[in-house]
Amino acid sequence: MPAITLPDGSQKHFDRPVSVAEVAASIGPGLAKAALAGKVNGALVDTSAPIDRDATLSIVTDKDPEGLEIIRHSTAHLLANAVQELFPEAQVTIGPVIENGFYYDFAYKRPFSTEDLAAIEKRMAEISAKDLPVHRRVLPRDEAIEHFKKIGEHYKAEIIAAIPQGESISLYGQGAWEDLCRGPHVPSTGKLKAFKLMKVAGAYWRGDSRNEMLQRIYGTAWANEKQLKEYLTRLEEAEKRDHRRIGKELDLFHLQEEAPGAVFWHPKGWALFQQLIAYMRERQTAAGFHEVNTPEIMDRELWVRALRRIARTHASACLHAGRCPYFLHAGSTHRGSGQGHPADIGHLPGFRLRRCSHQVFGPTNQAGGVG
Repeated sequence: MPAITLPDGSQKHFDRPVSVAEVAASIGPGLAKAALAGKVNGALVDTSAPIDRDATLSIVTDKDPEGLEIIRHSTAHLLANAVQELFPEAQVTIGPVIENGFYYDFAYKRPFSTEDLAAIEKRMAEISAKDLPVHRRVLPRDEAIEHFKKIGEHYKAEIIAAIPQGESISLYGQGAWEDLCRGPHVPSTGKLKAFKLMKVAGAYWRGDSRNEMLQRIYGTAWANEKQLKEYLTRLEEAEKRDHRRIGKELDLFHLQEEAPGAVFWHPKGWALFQQLIAYMRERQTAAGFHEVNTPEIMDRELWVRALRRIARTHASACLHAGRCPYFLHAGSTHRGSGQGHPADIGHLPGFRLRRCSHQVFGPTNQAGGVG
């Protein structure tokens, strides 16, 4: 019968297989109440998971990083449950944990509105208040595919169809609602109390623009209301300092989707920008640099050669669309002039990943061969 070794090295012996929750209860009622999951021999499992042999065990609570991730994962399920209660025609797709929260993608006939989000969040709170036990069951792969097809969840059926033959599929749920998931999850919905839905956005199925457009609902979840309030306060403070808002309010510049990473300067902003460039020129001249200028566009072979040189150093590097190769090329043809070090005041090209498209790029300064 199992001997359970706890993190402090102590052992508990049982004359029968026990669950993680039962071990927590044998340690104390406080730990039993706080338990969200267990780590058995290093693997995260539900509190209902049985232990039938000797093992190491640590009880996961909301004070552990894994506990917070489980809370967020389970809150994503809470969101999906609420959406399908309010909008029965909505199909669920995927709902992963992300930094500071989670999201869930839904297939629905229209975009969700701000009013919809408020109603969904209210329904989530109602489900949480019921403290419904979270249950798990396992189906053979083919049976799971047929199950989800039968209930109209074609996206879930597609996901399972990509899983190799012979695999078992776990489903989690509360009440009559359930979803495909690997787990683990909190033992009951009552553990999910500090959450807020943040926004809704469009997202293509499997991230492919050739596929259907889905509705992605973002949310945040925390261990308690204090942590949630602190996070929302941080967001409010960051919003006050958002350069996009400040630029517009002060009539300095604005950004547009048509030009990601590039700035549309207004007269006051452009005057301020020119003052900054003048200051940079003054400092560079005082330091013995002489200004040069390089093209905005050159043959891609210049970048290829630069990357080959980096690769030969066996050093790891991160590429961004800056001006370093351009500048170094200019410097290589201007050696020995006796006129000091060249400096290039220029602009970074506007090609940026969408997640970076709110940043303001320029002016840039390449001086003395340092990129």
